[in-house]
Amino acid sequence: MACVIAAPCSGSGKTLLSLCLAALARQRGASLQPFKVGPDYLDPQLLSEVAGRSCRNLDTQLCGEEWVRRCFRWHGSRTERVLVEGVMGLFDGRGPTSEGSTAEVAALLELPVVLVVEASRQAGSLAALVRGFRDHGPPQVTLAGVVLNRVGSERHRALLAEALAAIDVPLLGVLPHDPSLALPSRHLGLLPPGELEDLVERRRQWADLAARHLDLERLWPLLESPEPPPPGTVDPIHWVLERGRSGDGGDPALWLPLQAQADPCGVARAEGGTSGLLTASCSGGREGSSAGRLPSSLAVPPPEPDPSCRVPLPVAIASDQAFHFRYPEVSELLLALGLQPHPWSPLADAPLPAGCRAVLLPGGYPELHAEQLAASRRSLGALAAAARGRVPVVAECGGLLLLGQRLHDPDDRPHAMAGVLPFSARRGSLTLGYRQAEAHCDGLLVRRGERLIGHEFHRWQLRPDPPVPTDAAAVPWVEPRQSQALQADGEGARPLANRLIRTDWTAAPMATAPGLWQLEGWGWPGRPEGWTNAALHASWLHLHWAGCPVIPLRLAAAAASAVPLPTNGDFCSPRTPAPPRAGSAGG
Repeated sequence: MACVIAAPCSGSGKTLLSLCLAALARQRGASLQPFKVGPDYLDPQLLSEVAGRSCRNLDTQLCGEEWVRRCFRWHGSRTERVLVEGVMGLFDGRGPTSEGSTAEVAALLELPVVLVVEASRQAGSLAALVRGFRDHGPPQVTLAGVVLNRVGSERHRALLAEALAAIDVPLLGVLPHDPSLALPSRHLGLLPPGELEDLVERRRQWADLAARHLDLERLWPLLESPEPPPPGTVDPIHWVLERGRSGDGGDPALWLPLQAQADPCGVARAEGGTSGLLTASCSGGREGSSAGRLPSSLAVPPPEPDPSCRVPLPVAIASDQAFHFRYPEVSELLLALGLQPHPWSPLADAPLPAGCRAVLLPGGYPELHAEQLAASRRSLGALAAAARGRVPVVAECGGLLLLGQRLHDPDDRPHAMAGVLPFSARRGSLTLGYRQAEAHCDGLLVRRGERLIGHEFHRWQLRPDPPVPTDAAAVPWVEPRQSQALQADGEGARPLANRLIRTDWTAAPMATAPGLWQLEGWGWPGRPEGWTNAALHASWLHLHWAGCPVIPLRLAAAAASAVPLPTNGDFCSPRTPAPPRAGSAGG
């Protein structure tokens, strides 16, 4: 049976223990599937790198309970070992509740909990703390044992062991107090693996730590993978697409009912359009083991696509040190819909891929690379040209910042960005939590009145900074007094493709302008937020497409009808002076 690695609070050592076990499994040649509870991006990146396979997020709030069950069983049954790292404290969920918490996921999947306790300043009080966590939750949340972290000496270990023995809780390991074990971090979490120059040495250190300080006789059986799903089970990716096509919002009911219509190419080509259900299923068994291999009946080949849709449509996904907050399901869903994801590096001033039909700008740390991004004139120019040319652009959180007029770096120095949207961004206070969103208008990904759940996590705030149009093709934006009129049907109304709604201004009266959607969150005042038109979706809100099943279908439809940019177009941004040519006189 697998387990969930949890803790009383953040900073206790959940990730360290998870990395130790993942590194040891890989060192021993055992395949291991990592999972992470909640909407995190950075812990999964480290776990993916150490385990050697993509970490999957288990988030009941963003994706619903059925997705969590299916994702865990489908991916977990394909490896010899499984590891589930929790989020924050064991019972910490949405607002003051346990909704979306580690405890909720543990109960849903019927997995016992291994509690990691930071014990550097505890002795006998440990018993009261652990007893409270053991007895607080529902009976479905069971405690398998405790791993102690930052224990100072053998005497300290003995004191803590006696405290646990007094309440009959197994001690499963004792990690020493060693400053070298601290995981480097910054304002949004751990450093990504690409910035850890000593990652190979750390992986060896983590495996050695697990071998020397954990009770593997009792812990190793708690990493057993689940049973395979029944024969004929549809894989999670095609299950999401089936829900999107059928208009099923799933659990929770995030979407209002949608009308279905046939589509011969397997993607929706009109607003609200759908296609026939996909029946393809992935195949395979647990890697490194012949036991538990999935039955051959699951190896159902995908249906032959329509001949007119056989050429994959290129989709650029910003992928570098500035933009890397995304879920693996994004690329998988795009591939299933006949789109071909292409990594694209704005930091390297790379051009968009030839024939690009859509651009995805995920979150990340653009503020740390603002100067280099501002110098990437070709990338910024191509992005602005894509937005003007109605090539679909989807931007989340950090990706949103690339579309503004200026981005202030951590030293408050402004740097010119793509100039698509009328704002400048600078550092502000932490904004964090799940958000309920209700769409105010029709756009690239959502339709008026649709509701969904996303997650917001950033420290940047936006200020109005209207662009100065350089030509008639510049992306239009709407004054607050015009917004209602432009959304009205009838004579004089501008079509969706020619309007852009702005919002998220913090200064009155602009904050009252309708935007992409209205966001509501526990302890936060509701506010309009985001920008959209027929080819643009830009928001602070992170979404998981498993919980928004029509979004990939709508994006695929827009990409299929988009006109790609000229292959050899000169898209250097006019916002910054061009560098002098070789051999010319400098300033």
